[in-house]
Amino acid sequence: MSSPPTLVNAYCTHRNPPQLDFPHQLLSHRNHHDSQLAPHLQEFIGFIWQGGQREMTETLYHVIQHLERVQNQYSLEIRPEHFDELGRWGQAANAVFLMQDFNVCDPAGKLLVSHTDGSCDDDAEVPYPQEAFQRKERITAELGKLDLHPYDGLPPVIAECEVNLRPADEVARRAIALMAVAVRAEKIAMKEPIPVAEIRELLAPAFDSFTPVEQEFMDASTPDEQAVIDHAWRYEALFVLQWALGHFDELNFPTAICSVPEVADDIFDRDLTMMIATAELRPTSEILDQVDRYFRLHWIARQPFLKGEPIPAGLDIGVIQERHHALNWLIRFGNADWDDVDCST
Repeated sequence: MSSPPTLVNAYCTHRNPPQLDFPHQLLSHRNHHDSQLAPHLQEFIGFIWQGGQREMTETLYHVIQHLERVQNQYSLEIRPEHFDELGRWGQAANAVFLMQDFNVCDPAGKLLVSHTDGSCDDDAEVPYPQEAFQRKERITAELGKLDLHPYDGLPPVIAECEVNLRPADEVARRAIALMAVAVRAEKIAMKEPIPVAEIRELLAPAFDSFTPVEQEFMDASTPDEQAVIDHAWRYEALFVLQWALGHFDELNFPTAICSVPEVADDIFDRDLTMMIATAELRPTSEILDQVDRYFRLHWIARQPFLKGEPIPAGLDIGVIQERHHALNWLIRFGNADWDDVDCST
């Protein structure tokens, strides 16, 4: 006599997971196009983290990172005798499972997060695509040659099979908006403010793309000093988006700021309507290399910065922060809008 079916929820980061080719009863499926998935994932993260009250362990951090990039969620009933098949599918789909007893498990059925005390099995592993592990190893080795050594426990970043990049035209519009706020901030800091009407004449598409924070900055007749500083830094984020659009061949190593005149000329010398209409992103693999690189560089720079110690190799944490922000927005990290992008390490 077979066992009664068990309720399992699968959380897959793979955009196009394999078919559920084992005996089961599918109750529901939703993907990243479903407006209810993102709030559900945030609620689930709150559940396993107990609203931020549970101690943040390395495994819990990895599980939360996994949930923030989930592309597909399945709710199904399956009999225990088919758990091995479920596990093989979960490995291919890059999934973790919420079991009927509210424990979170890896594809092999090992405990990742106990719902009672947050504990995990010593040999439990949050799944990552092999490509992501290979990228982590390659970037870590590259940084090692510069005598820069990120913490080995940092997870891999998102893989090509998981990522859903922003559309190229949206990236182009965001770049133009960043140009507008950055040039206003720069000129205010230089005591040579430009009328907003003049900026609108030069960068009209920006005015349909401002975030709430940017709109407040542009509307303020005399923005406060911190807002001016924050928006002047946006040249670095703009530079990353221009690079992603193929306007620049490479990103200089973050020991110095970008060339602001070159960044500005690249925008002002273009037909902005054509820039948006013909926008194309460079290969995804190149973008993800930079995501991994800046994630690890940010950790390397942030640790001594928080301790008031010298940052190694002349790294500029301000440059790194801005570029990391732009890259995380580009890959939809945490599905966050620009003003809410998280750059935690």
